[in-house]
Amino acid sequence: MNKKVLVLGAGNMGASHARAYHKLDGFEIGGIVTRSAGSREKLAESLGGDIACFGDYEEALKTVQPDCVSINTYPETHAAYAIAAMEAGAHVFLEKPLAPTVEEAQKVVDVATRLNKKLCIGYILRHHPSWIKFIEIARTLGNPLVMRMNLNQQSHGDMWNTHRNLMNSMSPIVDCGVHYVDVMCQMTQSKPVRVSAIGARLSDELNDGMYNYGQLQVTFENGSVGWYEAGWGPMMSEVAFFVKDVVGPKGCVSIVADKAGGESESSNVDSHTKTEALRVHHAGLDDKNEFIQADEIINLEDEPDHDALCEREQAYFLKAINEDIDLTDHMNDGVNSLRIVLAAEQSFKEGRTIDL
Repeated sequence: MNKKVLVLGAGNMGASHARAYHKLDGFEIGGIVTRSAGSREKLAESLGGDIACFGDYEEALKTVQPDCVSINTYPETHAAYAIAAMEAGAHVFLEKPLAPTVEEAQKVVDVATRLNKKLCIGYILRHHPSWIKFIEIARTLGNPLVMRMNLNQQSHGDMWNTHRNLMNSMSPIVDCGVHYVDVMCQMTQSKPVRVSAIGARLSDELNDGMYNYGQLQVTFENGSVGWYEAGWGPMMSEVAFFVKDVVGPKGCVSIVADKAGGESESSNVDSHTKTEALRVHHAGLDDKNEFIQADEIINLEDEPDHDALCEREQAYFLKAINEDIDLTDHMNDGVNSLRIVLAAEQSFKEGRTIDL
């Protein structure tokens, strides 16, 4: 029997996940909830039209009585919406980050554990075959690792509206940083011990205290270090918005994404996960200090676009429900990555390094 899913949010992520539920055997969309009547009706129409639409979440929960709730709203609503869904008997797919605070995130995880409900967090890179390979190769490079990653977005039009709305409650290094800190933790398999950050406010359109550019630096117990940089807005540079590489004693691996790094691509969500190829460099030298091995270029044929990645993510959610997969580590990883990026934000605001 298909799982009836209630979809909250019809923006980039909500619409992509809705298309995934519509396409996958095992799900059926029981309703769409948004604040905007136009956006929910437009999404419902694109999926065939015969889908109930709601402006009120509590009403939708009572009416639809879903098996699952997919939460793709602004982060400040995540904890309350997720807990309400689980208390109503539903499993939850929750877009990252879990919540605006570690305490709220832990509460969501605790409720999922107590009620024995599946809580799947939207770490989409965990389902990308090229990123999985990227992490696998990084683990072969020895320790410590040096991890360099960024995702700057030259946003304008509707995307700048979205980013400004997000920044009512969350900075770029928190909202996007959880993805890449999660990747770093997977690569090092080591405990993060301290974090620091810098930041800058580059727009007068932001709330007081908010900043739209930041860079965090994490140090791990095994000596590995990583930095992540994120900036949003019409002033951001397109020259180097996509840097993803890892260096270790034995060499390095880098994502080669010439198309993703092309002009005016940073605001396109499809470009955020593109890999195109991995370049692997081996550090071994002969007796003349020349490289023993030439660099390898690994072209992975399986390169899903954003919607296809969302489909894989939701297929995993369905599998977790049907096969009763233990998501304890998955949920704890979600809290851990949030703890790190929020400590980075604290570091920026207080001007000091934070011990974790």
